[in-house]
Amino acid sequence: MTETTPSTPPTAPTAPDASGTLDEALERLHSSGPEREGWLSNHAPMAVEALVRNGRADAVHRWLDHYRTKLEDMPDRFAEVTPANWQEALGDPRRIADWAVYYERETADRPWREVLAEWWPRLLPGIAGGATHPAIRLGHSVRTLLTTEETGPRVRELAHALGYWAARHQPLPSLTPLAPARTAGDALDAVPRVPDQSGGIRARLAQVTAFPQWPGAAATGADEARDRLEELVAAATHRYAEYGHGSPVMLVHAATAPNAVLRTLPALPRELWAPSVGAAWAASAAVTAAYSPAGPAVLPAGYGASLTADEVFARAAAHGDDHTIKFTDTALDVGDAPALAAALRSVELNPPVL
Repeated sequence: MTETTPSTPPTAPTAPDASGTLDEALERLHSSGPEREGWLSNHAPMAVEALVRNGRADAVHRWLDHYRTKLEDMPDRFAEVTPANWQEALGDPRRIADWAVYYERETADRPWREVLAEWWPRLLPGIAGGATHPAIRLGHSVRTLLTTEETGPRVRELAHALGYWAARHQPLPSLTPLAPARTAGDALDAVPRVPDQSGGIRARLAQVTAFPQWPGAAATGADEARDRLEELVAAATHRYAEYGHGSPVMLVHAATAPNAVLRTLPALPRELWAPSVGAAWAASAAVTAAYSPAGPAVLPAGYGASLTADEVFARAAAHGDDHTIKFTDTALDVGDAPALAAALRSVELNPPVL
């Protein structure tokens, strides 16, 4: 039976940006496209949101000054997206700018929650597109809008995230169900690795043929869906500590993609929560299949146990790598000692950029 109760109300701001730094950063970034060099993602909007969220607004503009060499202008318009032709435009990267303009117009005319609720079920099947970055960018944007003031740049960031997702929308192929696994961690451990791991993510995802059955993906109620997503995010975050060496950059998305879905749930009608879990599981499992190494690393006993959450995030911010910052931000959402150890591992595995 479909649930029709209102969605969970937004929580109170936990790290308000009284300095206005986030809006300044987003205004700097919105003339830039969501990609560079044809397909690499622009991580700046996500990283600066994580920095501000975790009390490092003072580091944002210095970080952006360093990152600006990776920014490219928004691509030229190709053909207008309209309510009549959106289906043919879905998944067409030539229309990145057209989609951004479409959602800017939509969010100017209607509340952003209404726009999000309309488009969430349309976009969710293509969560793997753009290596899951569009969905992750949306999760950062929604978190800000739920917990801080709804300013123009923050709503526009939501529009750009939705536009990026629509342009890179890419459903996974039909997959064969494998033997069921009891927990999210067991299911991730049972995901088969793709046979050829020499190419990029698009070539690797094309080889995915089967996933284990994880019962959590079949959640039926809204509260159960939230709980199962929390389980999945925690399992993927914990797993990075031992398996992140397989691809230190790409494997962070096994955790950050489902966490983006989890962050978005409170902004959605509750009847959309349960269908979101299966897509989050597919994204996490796909990244795991594409990049997991053959075996785990062995870490010293008590690895990272002496560090607090603030100390771990301070290391990530000083390190400067965008994926490391975002993964550590997700690890702090999980909040336990294994998650902090995984975040510390990402600091060690990824090369520093500051």
